[in-house]
Amino acid sequence: MPKYAQIVMGPAGSGKSTYCAMMEDHFRALKRRCFIVNFDPAAEDFKYSVTVDVRELVQLEDVMEDEDLKFGPNGGLIFCMEYVMKNLEWLRDNLEAQEDDYFIFDCPGQIELYTHLPAMKMLTETLQSWDFRLCGVFLVDSQFLGDPSKFVSGVLSSLSCMVNLEISQISVMTKLDLLPKRSKKQIRNYLDPNMLAIADSEAADASYHSKKFGNLTRVICELIDDYGMVRFLPLDRADEDSIDIILQNIDMALQYGEDLEVQDKDFDQDPPNATD
Repeated sequence: MPKYAQIVMGPAGSGKSTYCAMMEDHFRALKRRCFIVNFDPAAEDFKYSVTVDVRELVQLEDVMEDEDLKFGPNGGLIFCMEYVMKNLEWLRDNLEAQEDDYFIFDCPGQIELYTHLPAMKMLTETLQSWDFRLCGVFLVDSQFLGDPSKFVSGVLSSLSCMVNLEISQISVMTKLDLLPKRSKKQIRNYLDPNMLAIADSEAADASYHSKKFGNLTRVICELIDDYGMVRFLPLDRADEDSIDIILQNIDMALQYGEDLEVQDKDFDQDPPNATD
């Protein structure tokens, strides 16, 4: 039987650690077991139980303080991830993954790692070689998506990760619980959006954007609409059903449970408390 893993991605501040904590609580409520991997060398505080911590191998703070390297935050993080990729046997030994185990990887917030640098691509390929079924979970802050042009940017970021990593992917719009009621109602129009309507609304705001920008936005929206590969699922901490719907979509992408043995039941027998 295979192992399973969610690869939790997204820009800094998109709510990745909060998502992992919510997912851990939801697994516990379902009486399912999951293991969470901190894959961010720059992480400090955790809202969840950490099974494997990449900081035991390399920490961003140590890299930045090294007199020979002299890296800043961005260069240091890239160095850390490249170092991890050179020591993937450490990861394998610490995962101790058994058949049917379910892992959640809380990954760094540097978007370059997913869009064009090879580190995360190497991770997904390695996990697949270890018999993991993978699903990417790309998070975007709903407070960032209220403007049409920003929404298109978020869609393209998610699509870029999907194309680069070549794994199943779910896109999630986070922090809906932090929005005012009016904004929450408006943002739900972006969950299953009419991309051409978004392009038209952007073009109508000629006082803010040039005509060329509006035309470019429309072409991009038409491309997104033609392929229809990105749809956002809402994550609202005040709505327990939202995390359940997200997990159901991920389980479907992972084909989770399809290899579990079916428990047969003899329906000819009377139930224990049946009466004559």
